[in-house]
Amino acid sequence: MKIKNILNVGLALFAANAMFAQANVLNAKIPEEIGMKTEAELLLDNDKPLEYGYVGDRDILFSKMTWEKVVLDERVNFPLYFPIEENLGDDRKSLYKVLKDNMESGMISKVYADSYFTEERTLKDLEASLMMTRITDAGIDYMNENGVSEDQLPEEYVIRREIGPADINSYLIKGLWYFDKRQGELKYRILGIAPAAPDVNFIDEEGSDNSEPIPMFWVFFPEVRDILHEAKAFNNKNSASPISFDHLLNSRRFHGLIYKEENVYGDREVKEYIAENALMQLLESDRIKDKIRNFEQDMWSY
Repeated sequence: MKIKNILNVGLALFAANAMFAQANVLNAKIPEEIGMKTEAELLLDNDKPLEYGYVGDRDILFSKMTWEKVVLDERVNFPLYFPIEENLGDDRKSLYKVLKDNMESGMISKVYADSYFTEERTLKDLEASLMMTRITDAGIDYMNENGVSEDQLPEEYVIRREIGPADINSYLIKGLWYFDKRQGELKYRILGIAPAAPDVNFIDEEGSDNSEPIPMFWVFFPEVRDILHEAKAFNNKNSASPISFDHLLNSRRFHGLIYKEENVYGDREVKEYIAENALMQLLESDRIKDKIRNFEQDMWSY
């Protein structure tokens, strides 16, 4: 009898999860009704991100701050990159599109210039790094010949370029590894994330070196968890059960390369003391990972 009850509960949870993933998709009469929940479902919906437990400073036996680069060319990181199209609906957006839309709507009210969160930025401040406007040589000739200003210049002489989801080639993630002596476990907490892309002023020029990504802006991760929990990443194994970006990042379902750790030299990057040697930089990143991992192993003796 107990086994039967357990199976019934499991089936009920599975059905509820499937309905949440594609709300009203089988009952919709028009495309606009897909994803809409009934009033009863909205009242029962109390889905929020799992809260972080309180960690006292005296409970932290060891900690190390690291900065990672998550390259979006790697297959495991595709859920953070796709879709790059913007016409798949509100429930199918890339992580960059989610951040950008919520910045424009005011849901994300604070973004920062660096990973130390010391200098706030507004959308107006970010315009220079997110979009570019350039007058062609023909446009300059047109202005000189006709004596018109830039505002009166025909649109055909103006080149406009804006950073979009397809241009983001990596994410920079700042996080803290710490050993909780109360629970006897090594844990990780994300503190900040930044989308990175080539310089918008040279992104389309042939032969230019745009391999080094530039962070567009930094967001304080705990501040945007509710937003990232509502936004879903595509689950390639089961489209009826999408994964929230909050869950995806907190569970470290991505591959990152450590490019910096906190150190006495002003938190210098690996490339500053291992220059022009990609292999040795990769080995240094693995050495930092092993140093953190070995601390947990050294805490136990048999």
